[in-house]
Order: sequence, then structure tokens, then C-alpha cells
Amino acid sequence: MKIIKVDHIGIAVNSIDIGKSFWSDILGLPFEGDETVAEQKVRTAFFPVGESEVELLESTAPDGPISKYIEKKGEGIQHVAFRVKDIDSALSELKQKGIRKDGNLIFTDDMSKVPEDQQAGVKVPDAFDLTPVTPGGGI
Repeated sequence: MKIIKVDHIGIAVNSIDIGKSFWSDILGLPFEGDETVAEQKVRTAFFPVGESEVELLESTAPDGPISKYIEKKGEGIQHVAFRVKDIDSALSELKQKGIRKDGNLIFTDDMSKVPEDQQAGVKVPDAFDLTPVTPGGGI
């Protein structure tokens, strides 16, 4: 598998507004904007850092995946997304190496549109979740 770069780091937070003041006002990162993804019950906000981004994830519903994540593990890094050259071969290689799938993460060739049937993921033992993405992506 050819990992090109870290695409973004997803951080689960209770409040994007509170997180925004830290990432922008204190660290000086530009705020790129926010978006609500209703079908995933999440509000996202992006802060570019070089060729990568920090993504804040705030649940929009008590039964949303981010709310459940925070309830179980607390606020913090929820996933790391790696940019890969070929998503299909990356997933195949991970499968061959015994990494199991976990439907909570996103794997797609175009991160701007994530159909329900293209969501998949891998769980890394005793760590956080990893998400490979391919060029042309970026939420």
C-alpha cells in the first residue's frame, strides 16, 4: 500500500464552537468552514495545516456515531485519514494482513460525497481508527 500523506485527523468534540476558538484563536489555524452531514448526524469543521487538515466532529443527535464515540471514549482523536494512491488495493492489502473492517469509517475515492454503501473502515487494535482516502478527496 502506498500512503501518500496524512489527509486529515478527525477529532470528536462536544462543541465545534469551543474547539474553533482553540484551533483558530490560540493556535492560529485558519477556519475553512463547517458543514452538517445530516445522514451521519454530524457537524464538521476544517482547519488546514500544510497539506493536511484537522477536522472537528460534533454530533447533531444523541444517537449519532460521534455522540456514542464521546460517550464511550471521551473527546479526542476519533480517526486518522491517510491519502492512498489506490483505495481498492489498500483495502485488499489491509484485509490480507488481517485488519478487520468496521463500518464506522469512511473509505471512498471522493470524500466530498460519501454514499452509505461506500462506507467501511478498519480498526487498529488498541488505537484509534484509520481511514485511507484517495486523491481528489477531501470533505
